[in-house]
Amino acid sequence: MKISLKKCNFVFEELKALGHIVSGLSLGIEKNKVAEVLLNPIPQNKKGMMSSLGFSSYYRQHLKDFEILAKSLHRICDQQTVFAMTQERIEAYEKISKALTEEPLLLIPDWNIHFQL
Repeated sequence: MKISLKKCNFVFEELKALGHIVSGLSLGIEKNKVAEVLLNPIPQNKKGMMSSLGFSSYYRQHLKDFEILAKSLHRICDQQTVFAMTQERIEAYEKISKALTEEPLLLIPDWNIHFQL
């Protein structure tokens, strides 16, 4: 195995990788990915909804209660279901979009502090 030094990064405080911003203490979402969420309108068909849910699912670890919010949106992607954006589904979509834009960070726990799971 060979390493290309041109492609390597050394001694960085922050690194962009696979749509995330990785630092020594946290993991965040890349800002240009969040901008894509803001620019996209509410999906008007199953294919658009599946695409949007796929994007959101990639960052699900950053979103509190993602499964609960996305449940009704996943239901309308089923082949036997007629695609209909109800008020509940529009609100769920907007909550997911808003949560993504609030720059949620995952922090590395401080193992010297007592905490319970």
